[in-house]
Amino acid sequence: MAHFYITQFNPSFFYFVTMNKLKISILLSGTFLLSGCYSAGGWTPTVDSYNDSNARFINQDMNDCQQLATQASGGTAKETAIGAGVGGLLGGAAGAAIGAFTGNPASGAAMGAAAGGFGGAVKQGFSAEEEYKRAYSSCMRNRGHKVVN
Repeated sequence: MAHFYITQFNPSFFYFVTMNKLKISILLSGTFLLSGCYSAGGWTPTVDSYNDSNARFINQDMNDCQQLATQASGGTAKETAIGAGVGGLLGGAAGAAIGAFTGNPASGAAMGAAAGGFGGAVKQGFSAEEEYKRAYSSCMRNRGHKVVN
């Protein structure tokens, strides 16, 4: 029966694996940041104009409400970037603490920052998009229109 022994520790292998994970995480975070810029851009509420006494103002009200909703939500792209920054900071700190227990705080901080940044960006982006939709629909309802969604 053959026995295999590791005679030498090669830290460059772990650096290579960590850097590849970090690159993939950064790429995914960038993708979600870009999708956050577009996500609320094309959405408009569906307005039922049947028996709507304010039907002639729908287009003007939609333009006004779109601007108000963007201001109310803080802008999806801006909020996504803020979420990525905060998540990256918190994830980096938590990753460094966990990495300190395993003997490699730098690697833990890098992986934690990538994971935290990714999670923070996604969470904040979705939250800002929901706020945008809610504010848009609410504005249209307050102007006397029947909003379906």
